[in-house]
Amino acid sequence: MFNPRPEIVRVPIDAEHSCYVIDDALQEPDRWVDYAANARAGFQREGFNAYPGVELRMPDAVSARLDEYFAVHIRSLLGARRTLRMYSRLAMVTDRAESLEPRQWICHRDRMAVPPEQCVAASVLYLFPDGAYSGTSFYRAKRSAQETDLLVHDSGTLDREAFAARYGITAGYQTDSNAWFEKLCSVPARWNRLIFYDGSLFHCADITADALLGDDPRTARLTLNGFFTCRRSAVVR
Repeated sequence: MFNPRPEIVRVPIDAEHSCYVIDDALQEPDRWVDYAANARAGFQREGFNAYPGVELRMPDAVSARLDEYFAVHIRSLLGARRTLRMYSRLAMVTDRAESLEPRQWICHRDRMAVPPEQCVAASVLYLFPDGAYSGTSFYRAKRSAQETDLLVHDSGTLDREAFAARYGITAGYQTDSNAWFEKLCSVPARWNRLIFYDGSLFHCADITADALLGDDPRTARLTLNGFFTCRRSAVVR
């Protein structure tokens, strides 16, 4: 399923964190696009997150293979020592910028509510042609933790007009710095590229050409996403 001898490239995000990049991650990536196309009717919009599109939960056996790969090649690099739980999903971004809710206008963090002895990690495997869509960007909050937490809270409770008026953030996908977040770096998307990073960092997909978005797995911004909750073991590098 996965390349057994990956070349891992470290991309610094800030002084403490890095993104780890593996190209040619899958041995037969086209089979995953075929799988997604055959399962197209099973993709659904989930109500518990702010993902701007449709998702398909992967079988436990698939998630287990991804977790095994993560454990062997990446986990220790992200300051983790044991996976407590994880899951994976195929996903397609489908929503145009004008239809987004405020919580989708800003970068986000994954699973913030974990105790200090635990950490979260995430992965994205790009399954679309080179140059079709952009990759993933990482951000730093410019304001205090209290101000930032209030912004995030209000993004899920205020309507579009009220949120824009209060925070000065315009509707659409975030692709650059604004008054609240500084863009630190971007990792370009590439066919069959797999990235791993600390999920507690602010991040988002770079969606610069929303007119191309759709729900056909053969042409969509199709990704395989993994989410890992782990025991913390060391300072993240």
